[in-house]
Amino acid sequence: MPSIRRLPEGVVNRIAAGEVIERPASVVKELVENAIDAQARRIDVLFNDGGRALIQVSDDGLGMTAAELDLAVERHATSKLADEQLLLIDTLGFRGEALPSIGAVSRLSITSRPRGEGLAHRVDVEGGLKRPVRPAALGSGTVVEVRDLFFAVPARLKFLKSERSETAEAIDVIRRLAMAHPACGFTMTTAERRVLNYAPCGGPEQGLQRRLSEVMGREFTDNAVPVSGARDGAGVSGLAGLPTLNRAYGTMQYLFVNGRPVRDRLLLGAVRAGYGDLLPRGRHPMVALFITCPPEMVDVNVHPAKAEVRFRDQGLIRALVIGALQHALNRSAQRATTTLAEAALTAARAGSATASAPASAGGFGRGPWAQDRPSRAAAGSAFAFQSPMPAQAVPDSGGSPGGFAEPSAPAWLSAEDEAAVQREAETAPLGAARAQVHETYIIAQTSDGLVIVDQHAAHERLVYERLKASLAKDGIARQPLLVPEVVELDEAAVGRLLDAEDLLAALGLVVDGFGPGAVCVREVPALIAGGNIAKLVHELADELAEAGSASALKSRIEHVLATMACHGSVRAGRRLKPEEMNALLREMEATPNSGQCNHGRPTYVELKLSDIEKLFLRR
Repeated sequence: MPSIRRLPEGVVNRIAAGEVIERPASVVKELVENAIDAQARRIDVLFNDGGRALIQVSDDGLGMTAAELDLAVERHATSKLADEQLLLIDTLGFRGEALPSIGAVSRLSITSRPRGEGLAHRVDVEGGLKRPVRPAALGSGTVVEVRDLFFAVPARLKFLKSERSETAEAIDVIRRLAMAHPACGFTMTTAERRVLNYAPCGGPEQGLQRRLSEVMGREFTDNAVPVSGARDGAGVSGLAGLPTLNRAYGTMQYLFVNGRPVRDRLLLGAVRAGYGDLLPRGRHPMVALFITCPPEMVDVNVHPAKAEVRFRDQGLIRALVIGALQHALNRSAQRATTTLAEAALTAARAGSATASAPASAGGFGRGPWAQDRPSRAAAGSAFAFQSPMPAQAVPDSGGSPGGFAEPSAPAWLSAEDEAAVQREAETAPLGAARAQVHETYIIAQTSDGLVIVDQHAAHERLVYERLKASLAKDGIARQPLLVPEVVELDEAAVGRLLDAEDLLAALGLVVDGFGPGAVCVREVPALIAGGNIAKLVHELADELAEAGSASALKSRIEHVLATMACHGSVRAGRRLKPEEMNALLREMEATPNSGQCNHGRPTYVELKLSDIEKLFLRR
């Protein structure tokens, strides 16, 4: 067996580089973090050939003297640990490994001039070999150039992705750092064009709002609520998107700890728990959250690339994030995103363009009322305009339940109630009910537009919130069935339901065995009496099968309550009276989280009068 020997310094540096410098984006991260720690107010990044040919980072920070430059490229040399306490780190970089690791695998040059000094200096490192420091020309700040990345370890080049992919990774790095430091300006330029340009922003709150709008888009900031909270020395702030503003992937979840972008499972889990049952299954919220805490409460030294952190009190941080999110979302519980209205208008415009195409082909110069024959859309609709006078809804000739309800039906308000309706519309957030469409959607008029409500989705959320409140307070009230309902199931499903008999009873559902392949439902939650009990029992049996046992199902109580609410709510196709529609609207205004149903879908869409006017080209 060979004897133990010390590895050459160049090999040691290349091993360290393999841990710290995974790809070109890692270089960008380390250099930009150094610039931020140097109090830069402007950072410019040049990124060519996916970072392989050139990465240049220029800043207007404090700069370095000749002696500091000479030390900067030595391993474990740093200015960021004042008292050598690894538990009291308040800078982004601290290991002293980044620059020597980069120099070990590339051609590195650093030119720097301290503020107030009259001379700049430069140091070069090529494949781990350091050149003497020499005078150079530079106005102020620091310029770091990294050329021919991984030329000293060619095997690493084979693992790099395409130029476009590596550039995208570097862009993401700068975006995250820009979000955490809005007072600093950032640019990134490739050989083809400038891909990022963030000007320095104003004060902390206004600047953060502006920077988040630049990075995540106006759609996010227009449909997000402020988050703030503090507990035992730790704090959280930022913006959380409304539940109806969600994505198929979690790429729009940005998390920061003391100004450091992190990808932390604990925080991601807390975000998911904070949104709870407000999101559709498989969808992810859009958030930008900034956690602050004393340095001794978090260990940032658990990963060479500093991408992960470990909190001393994980329970505290998790509870802080969950509580702050829930409080913020509850404050805006009735809001739905403006993107819903925009999507509706876009669809309407597209449909309008499609419908108008045949008319323009046949000549449309005689006015909209002079067509020889009705369009296919008009002929098949459930109502039609009789003249260019105020519209009146009429039932279709076939008596179809689709379309508007008849003027004499209970779904329409009488003429004498018009003044009262108008007054109510001016004061109520969701307006006053004016009609029911397709016996599924409630049309309500507000003082500056209209609201379209999905009656089943809305009532489902209301029932669900009542069930949760009832369970938390005195237990769910039960109502005996006059005639017990027998539900047939396979024997395994019957066994699972009977094993969970006590749990189901606590939730308001009393079942007994009824032979080998059926159960008898004797009592149901009073809030869902009259619902589809058989379907509910089948779905609860499926829930038990997925959970594995009644004890495992306890952790999914909210999901079970959501299932109950779904089958006990007003169904689509049920005609509602005016007082029922208005009662539904008023209860929505008073109920938390009524902007989305139990499955995360929106319960209503609001269209402002200005939006409707644009649709009809009045604006």
